[in-house]
Amino acid sequence: MAEGGDILGGTGFQPVSLVPVNELPRLPTRRFDSHKGTFGTVLIAAGSRGMSGAAVLCGSAALRSGAGLVRVATPACVQAVVAAGNPCYTTLAIHQHADGTLSDQAAADVISWGNKANGFAIGPGLGHSPDVAGFVRRVIRELAGTATVIDADGLNVLAPFSDEFKDRAVPAVLTPHPGEFSRLCGKPIAEIAEHRDELTVEFAAQRGVVLLLKGANTVVSDGRRVYRNSTGSPGMATGGSGDVLTGIIAAMLAQGLAAFDAAVLGAWVHGRAGDLAVMKLGQVGLIATDIADALPQAFRELELRRDKA
Repeated sequence: MAEGGDILGGTGFQPVSLVPVNELPRLPTRRFDSHKGTFGTVLIAAGSRGMSGAAVLCGSAALRSGAGLVRVATPACVQAVVAAGNPCYTTLAIHQHADGTLSDQAAADVISWGNKANGFAIGPGLGHSPDVAGFVRRVIRELAGTATVIDADGLNVLAPFSDEFKDRAVPAVLTPHPGEFSRLCGKPIAEIAEHRDELTVEFAAQRGVVLLLKGANTVVSDGRRVYRNSTGSPGMATGGSGDVLTGIIAAMLAQGLAAFDAAVLGAWVHGRAGDLAVMKLGQVGLIATDIADALPQAFRELELRRDKA
């Protein structure tokens, strides 16, 4: 499609002049005198009883994606489990009441920690309870100046997605699969499948976010630009794969990429790591940790591309 092409005309959607994106963004070159602070701090709010693995996967993927420092904030009841999942990130306890619900102090703590971070992720494995909804809503609203990616339960508790976060100083990146997107936008999955590009662009433009709609040929848009990803395979359709993607994008944000660029590069790297894992292990037996383990090789391919350019 030529630059400025109209992909919405004739579908019943409001026509929008779009800029198609085909080139991958580049991470900054790593200077010899760099230190961990150079590559940013990621804060991740994730996990709950029974879903601590989501926090581990997200934190591990952020580490494998070049963030200098990764901190995982997780409910106190699972902090020890999450801490044991990877020795290379640190953990913070989200305070809870005796009945396991998040305390009134939980959001304030995460906001304070998030103000010290360069990239923030929220949602994986947090659960769907009413206390989580209030927690997520307050954190996203008050952490408006920190680059943020929202996934999984962070999206589910915000559905249907309103305009209340539209005026954030830094646009949030939303990463739904079709089912989550159906709940966010109120449209049936069949309609989403038929109009993936159009609905992604329309939602991003109306809500002031960057939307990454997962699936075969993942679509990313900020409401003006649109990118269609070409990497990935059905082998990646496994629990935890999305948690890995969230960690990758958070690390891209922490290293200074703008929200749209972080989502585009994150989609490509995530899919490419999946492709590399499939080459080694096949599609049937692939699990999310295999994708995370293949991230260094995917990033190495990007480095070689840059060196040849």
